[in-house]
Formats: sequence, structure tokens, C-alpha cells
Amino acid sequence: MAAVPKVEIKDFTLWPVRATARTVWLVVQVRTLQGISGLGEASDAFGFAATTAAQGREMEAMLGRFVGLMVGRSPLEINVFRKMGEPLARSGGLVAATAYSAVEQALWDLAGQALGVPTATLFGGALRARMPVYANINRATTERTPAGFAATAKRAAGEGFRAVKAAPWDGYPKVTAEEGIACTEAIRMAVGSGVDVMVDCHSLFSVAEAVRVARRLEGVKLRWYEEPVAPEKVAETVAIGKQIQQPMAGGEMLFGVDGFAPLCREHSVAVIMPDVKHCGGMLALTHIAAMAAGYGVSVAPHNPSGPVSTAATAQAAAGLSNCEILEMQWGEVGWRGELVAPTERFVKGEIVLGERAGLGIGWNEELARRNRL
Repeated sequence: MAAVPKVEIKDFTLWPVRATARTVWLVVQVRTLQGISGLGEASDAFGFAATTAAQGREMEAMLGRFVGLMVGRSPLEINVFRKMGEPLARSGGLVAATAYSAVEQALWDLAGQALGVPTATLFGGALRARMPVYANINRATTERTPAGFAATAKRAAGEGFRAVKAAPWDGYPKVTAEEGIACTEAIRMAVGSGVDVMVDCHSLFSVAEAVRVARRLEGVKLRWYEEPVAPEKVAETVAIGKQIQQPMAGGEMLFGVDGFAPLCREHSVAVIMPDVKHCGGMLALTHIAAMAAGYGVSVAPHNPSGPVSTAATAQAAAGLSNCEILEMQWGEVGWRGELVAPTERFVKGEIVLGERAGLGIGWNEELARRNRL
């Protein structure tokens, strides 16, 4: 039996990368004494507005608490990290949960590299070499009108994506329900019947408004209707589901198996959306998916994020039998894929996993430094 390679955690760097005025990606690079480093992503812990420099420093301090638990230890001791770190992840709010999840991603990246295998192999192996991806066009749509949403949806479909998603009610109630409905209908007209359309309501509606909007959108034939109310409001979600035709999805900010269990147990949604940045990391995502499978619920990981989160999500999801599709933040900035090497590769709306060890990516420090927050 081959000896397990000796690898010890040394320190970390947080890379806050400004993509646009609205988006900052927070990437943690965990280094070892042996010279290899692993990547994780901690974006969107402060909501979906642009992260500030002060918030970046807050995240850096929280990451330091979690990385500190592993200094001098092997990145292969992931269960040790989870046992030590989970109490703070659960008690410290979204910032702590996201920092914990990011460090966990980096440990799996390091573990795969230390053993010379893709991280998916450590979860039992990939069931596929390519994963279906949908284009989240929301941040790429700067003209928040039916014509603007239609144009970005059409561009994404033109690049081969077979599913698109938008959040046309952002700003509600200043943005009216009718305006969001018009934008959704314009997306469907732009992409035709061969491309799936999903909408994210960002938990903005009451039960009555959610039902009314869903009924108005029946002609669009949505693949899913996402979080019309907060996913923690299980009874309200169930009440909406009983009155509409569309499948519902939700759970993007929930943590751990217990966070998702009520949604699945009550069959309040058809699709849960654990986010590898917030749910507890890659292993947690697989545990959540296994629990959901027992209730006949599908998984479509939430991921309106940078390329590191996308790589981690793909590696964790590649072996999940009940995973439908992955999310990608599409079209916001042209150099996104160049932050990692090799660059992200999409073929006919699917991301290609590759065979490199760990998450399969390296970090472009020069580009990250040029776009540092």
C-alpha cells in the first residue's frame, strides 16, 4: 500500500476580485508547507450587492479562524476540520458558514492534488465527464426591460446554453409584478421552445402574489419557479405549490442536511438548490443530495458565482445521480474564465470536467491582482 503523502497546511491568502460594479468574487487560496495550494470561493456572504473592502476584511478575518484550525495538519483530515469548524459555521451567520464552506472546498482541492486524482474521485467517482449548465443572465442584463432580458437570453442561447434564468423582479415593488412578467415572456419569445426558462423571485412575494404571478406565467412553460417566498417558510411554499402548475425550486442559502430536510420532507419544492459556498461545502452538498434523493427531490446547485465555485460545484455534483443541472453566472465579464487555468470549457451548454487533480484549476494571480478590490 502506497504511503499517504505528507502535506501540511501553512497559511492562506484572500483574493477579492472585482468583476463589475455589482460583483466581487472572494477566493481563498490555502497554502501548504510543501508548496501546493488549494482554492475555495466565499462570494456573496454579504448579500448580492457588491462586497465592500470592509466586508472583504471581515471575511478575511473569519477565514483566518477556520484556516487556523488546520495549520500544521494535513488537508486530508477534512472530517477533523468539519468537527472543529461546524459549531462556528452554524452560530456565526452567513459570513461564518460561507468562510467555513470556502476553506472546506480548498481542503478538497488540496486532497485531490496530494493524491493525484480529481476531487470527484474522492466522492466515489464521476458519473459523467460533462455536466449540464444553465446560464444565469441576470447580472449580464443591464437594461432591465423586456428587450434587454430578451437580448441577453438570446446571446446565451446562441452560445449553446439550453437553459437560462433571470430574476426580473429585482427591485420589487418598485419593479412591478407586471413588468417582471413582461420580461419573462420576452425571454421565452427570444429563445423559443427549445430552451428552458427559469425565474428567481428572490423571496419577494406574498403567497397570494406568488400564485397570481405563477398563473400569469403558465404560457411561458417555466422549468421552475424559484423562491417566491423564503425557503424557510415551508408552509407558505407548500401552499403556493398546491395552487400553481409550475415546479418550484429553492434553498440557495440554507446550511446542512437539517437546513434542507423540511423542504424535502414536505415535498414543498421539486428541486433543491444547495450552494457549495454556503451549505457547508462539497461534502455537505453530497450529503444534502443523498437526503433529497430519499424523498424523490432533484438537485440543481445554486452558483451565481465565480469560476472557483463553479469548478468546486462541478466536482462535487459529478457523481450525484439526482443532480439535474448546474448554475453559472454568465456574460457579466469577458475575462471570467481566464482567472483559472485551464480556462472554463463549455460545450453545447455543458461544462467539461477534465482529468486534472483536485478541482482541476490553477489561479491566475496576475489577473486577480489587476482586478483586486
